[in-house]
Amino acid sequence: MSELTSMVNIGTEIAKKLNSVGIDSAEKLIELGSKQAFLKLKELYPQICLVHLYTLEGAINNIEFNCLSEDKKKELKEFNDFLKGQRRV
Repeated sequence: MSELTSMVNIGTEIAKKLNSVGIDSAEKLIELGSKQAFLKLKELYPQICLVHLYTLEGAINNIEFNCLSEDKKKELKEFNDFLKGQRRV
């Protein structure tokens, strides 16, 4: 199993958070996907934001988060906005 910190965008702080929600390897993060990993993180760390979602997606695709396509950023932003809407109910 590969260390999370070996992935693009994943530093020690985000790796610790991922570990705390049961995501302890690069393979687990890839298998789960950015949205599901973000949901797990959001439950324990409600302050995490859209940039974290971009970071996870970039790590999974082995690219810097700021190099995600505009379409992918839009999709992830819509997902994040949907979650925000759910929390208001």
